[in-house]
Amino acid sequence: MLAKICSNCSSILTINIRLVNQKYVSRNFRLIPGKDSITWTNLIPSLVQGVINSEAALTRASLLYNSGSKPNAYSLVHLTRACTNTGRFSHGQQLHSHVLKSGFDSDVFVSTALIHFYVMFEELNDAHNVFAEIPELSVVSWNSLISGYVRSGQFRKALNLFVRMEKSGILADSYSLTTALSACGQLGLVQVGKSIHSKIVKLGVECSIVVSNCLIDVYGKCGFTADAICIFDDMIDKDTISWNSILAANARNGKLERAFSIFHQMPNTDTISYNELINGIAQFGNIEDGIGVLSRMPNPNSSSWNSLITGYVNRGRVREALKLFNKMHLSGLNMDEFTFSSMLSGVASVSVITWGCLIHCCAVKRGLNEYVVVGSALIDMYFKCGQVKEAEELFHSMHGKNLVTWNAMISGYAHNGDCNKVIQLFEQLKTFKDLDPDEITFLNVLSACWHGRVPLNIANQYFESMIKDYRIEPTAEHCSCMIRLMGQEGEVYKADKMINELGFESCGLVWKALLSACVTCGNIELAEKAATKVIDLESNKEFVYVMMSNIYARHGRWEDVRGIREVMKKRKVRKEAGFSWIEVENSPHDMMHMEVDN
Repeated sequence: MLAKICSNCSSILTINIRLVNQKYVSRNFRLIPGKDSITWTNLIPSLVQGVINSEAALTRASLLYNSGSKPNAYSLVHLTRACTNTGRFSHGQQLHSHVLKSGFDSDVFVSTALIHFYVMFEELNDAHNVFAEIPELSVVSWNSLISGYVRSGQFRKALNLFVRMEKSGILADSYSLTTALSACGQLGLVQVGKSIHSKIVKLGVECSIVVSNCLIDVYGKCGFTADAICIFDDMIDKDTISWNSILAANARNGKLERAFSIFHQMPNTDTISYNELINGIAQFGNIEDGIGVLSRMPNPNSSSWNSLITGYVNRGRVREALKLFNKMHLSGLNMDEFTFSSMLSGVASVSVITWGCLIHCCAVKRGLNEYVVVGSALIDMYFKCGQVKEAEELFHSMHGKNLVTWNAMISGYAHNGDCNKVIQLFEQLKTFKDLDPDEITFLNVLSACWHGRVPLNIANQYFESMIKDYRIEPTAEHCSCMIRLMGQEGEVYKADKMINELGFESCGLVWKALLSACVTCGNIELAEKAATKVIDLESNKEFVYVMMSNIYARHGRWEDVRGIREVMKKRKVRKEAGFSWIEVENSPHDMMHMEVDN
């Protein structure tokens, strides 16, 4: 690690001033007003107390260092913080180089400051490397890295690190516990959250407003609104965050009547209060009611509108979403990257390329096309509209890509039946250390294997890699893809065994997949078992009747076919005619009057 950092640091602490030789250094140092009083002893306290700003402190520190005076551990801590505060990444790396060369990397305070520095610049690998080299870790060191993983969305890594900290004998503090709770809420791990709640009670910090607010949040995000309400009711002191947290816990779980009641009881409502209520209505209520709340909102922002646009999109009411998007555009409100990504998702669902191109144009005019979330949504939209080349060009032109971007490409190729491109892109994704494929990635890969008739043994390697290498629990969708692949090769008995091994015996989706696979390979015995399971677990019996009629007909069992058709006739079951979801485009000007030049 020392070689890596030092190779990029030819000079130490050279900030805005090029010091050619020691004579030039001395001359510059003499020209500084009050230079006789500049020492590490008084420079750092001045920085801590805000007497001088971070920029000036780093400049003076550069001259002081090059004049021959070297900082101690205390000075290095505050200089690292100054680099963090001023956003000077390269200078922080230079400080790190000096820390390694001078042996201060064993100092827990210096190294912890460096962890925080790398975390703030989202360089989690470097932060972890510094962390791993500290001889005796403090709770602050652990907290810095745990919170870094939470900030970057790596919630499982954060929880794993929290568990390691506890096993190491370090006693968690309120900060550790609330950070771990935040990760639990994001992952929906209520049992882990309850375990942390027990530790909080044992430590006697449950009375803290911050801790209680975090508990309300985690129970709300996990769908345990009753527990969230108990925490809230037991709080002696409540702040605005407490009220907003309990409002969100109810609104996000469809408890709209209670959410409205809490909203009207709140001592002080703010923008967050209104947004949480609107978001709940958009998901579970009448969207027109949400528009009514928006009209009464004192200071609506983009999030207020985004929730309603997303609500329309999620319900398939894309035209209404587009009208609201257009109204937001014409009103002059700030439209952010999430406004465009939501609307592009809606356009993708109906495959209307003209609308998508207009929204793309509008995003470019506002400079929002550079955002990863917008770029990813554009890729998805172009793929679903059949514009593969446009999607590829966008992908290759994007400066920043995250896993959502890669998944959009892999999914796009999968939907367009290009199995080779899916596998090629997946293998390329695996080469990136900072990007691990997730359950969505593997679902697209397995789906592509099925559509591309990839041999079962190869698809099975991906499936096993998902479980063993990436520790991803298979979902019913993953299992269904594997069942269909097994059906193509007549291995349906393996599929029956896999359903039981993975614990999906009570899932109708996988039995429907097995029934379809049995029809594909003509296995009547197992088809009858799967049909019985689907009838027991799901209300959609029409699917079963059609599948069983097909397989009996395939084997010439016409009496069974007639029997099924008689049952269908008695129950007035009809096989629906096929139809297309592709919408016929109207003139885009009938729907949108965007002033894209504005």
